[in-house]
Amino acid sequence: MPNNSIQDYRPVLLDGVVDLADDPMPPAETLARYREKNGYRTLERALAEMTPAEVVERVKKSGLRGRGGAGFPTAVKWGFLPKETKAPIYLCCNADESEPGAFKDRPILEQRPHLLLEGIALTCYAIGSHKAFIYIRGEYTRAIHTMRRAVDEAKQAGVLGEKVLGRDWRLDVMVHSGAGAYICGEESALLNSLEGKIGWPRLRPPFPAVKGLYSCPTIINNVETLSTVVPIVERGSEWFRSYGSAESPGIKIYSISGHVKRPGNYELPMNVTLRELIYDVAGGIRDDHALKAVIPGGSSVPMLPPDRIDIPMTFEGVKQAGSMLGSGTPIVLDEETCMVWAVRNLVHFYADESCGQCTPCREGTGWMARILDRMEGGRGRYEDIDLLLEITRQIEGRSICALGDAACQPVKSGIEFFRHEFEAHVAQQRCPFEKKYTQIA
Repeated sequence: MPNNSIQDYRPVLLDGVVDLADDPMPPAETLARYREKNGYRTLERALAEMTPAEVVERVKKSGLRGRGGAGFPTAVKWGFLPKETKAPIYLCCNADESEPGAFKDRPILEQRPHLLLEGIALTCYAIGSHKAFIYIRGEYTRAIHTMRRAVDEAKQAGVLGEKVLGRDWRLDVMVHSGAGAYICGEESALLNSLEGKIGWPRLRPPFPAVKGLYSCPTIINNVETLSTVVPIVERGSEWFRSYGSAESPGIKIYSISGHVKRPGNYELPMNVTLRELIYDVAGGIRDDHALKAVIPGGSSVPMLPPDRIDIPMTFEGVKQAGSMLGSGTPIVLDEETCMVWAVRNLVHFYADESCGQCTPCREGTGWMARILDRMEGGRGRYEDIDLLLEITRQIEGRSICALGDAACQPVKSGIEFFRHEFEAHVAQQRCPFEKKYTQIA
């Protein structure tokens, strides 16, 4: 029977870290402090007592799914690597956390860097890799410095380098900073950026596991995914499956932001409901306002109205409600929010961040942004509402990566649930809302 009590759960990834608004923020965990709490013990035991195949099998049995947004089974992805290859195998840690509403990886990078390094080392051992890259978004300057210091600490202590923990196994880790491009969170664009090329997504196949970084087999995993490998290998797959649901087992870091009283990061068993997350964990809506909408998985998923929040925050639970779990980072909007403004705000983000490689995405996002500008500015027409929907149909499924599809979600769901607000903007030839709120993305 899964144990989904949020009251009894004790974090293992965040180690009690919750609120990013802490001032000053807690300092990064040093190697000495991490080892005081049995850090790198799991890696040491795995190297001594487990084969790489056994590590893979433990992660596979746990049912761990990728925490970066797609939710693909982690060990299954590892299994896509060629069984026999003379080329080096690379691991890339995707720390380009640029999705509006997502900040769950940041406390791991800035406060628990050695947990991530141990997860990277375990994963490299499992997949036969001797070289790992940590690609961090350029704006995360503290995270970049923290991870570089942690890598240097680990090298000097013999945890990384020619002989990992004294074993006849080598592992090198390199920290690479991005240049602030949202598109580089897409895994193939990340690879191009690492190679010094323009951060454009690649056509697939071939997939990265077959032909990735420098045309070599490459596994790309998210920060939270790699960090979660450590407690799974240490405590076992049954422990992990004791939380969550059959399809979405385990624990998860949820970032909740927007119009809640206690925004922040909360590590909880999967299967916590969206209502519990908003009202019990995050303290409810600011100023005790009514809930108007919530975007459950970061800005690239459809928003949900208040009558759809009694759902488990699992991949299947959110899908059944008509949206996607994504990275598990809900953005909450209260009754004072103008939904036309909110949609416009998000569409401008995607128009700005489109890499320009695909015409439907490059042109379509700009068209939607201009129409929404006109509507919010009091110059909208009734036909603009259906025109926006027609543009989404011309964008979706017609680009190399998912950015175009992501840009369509706020437009489609915004019109589906709040069409009356779009019509009010046209009828009154102005925005009927007073702008009392701050930016949400």
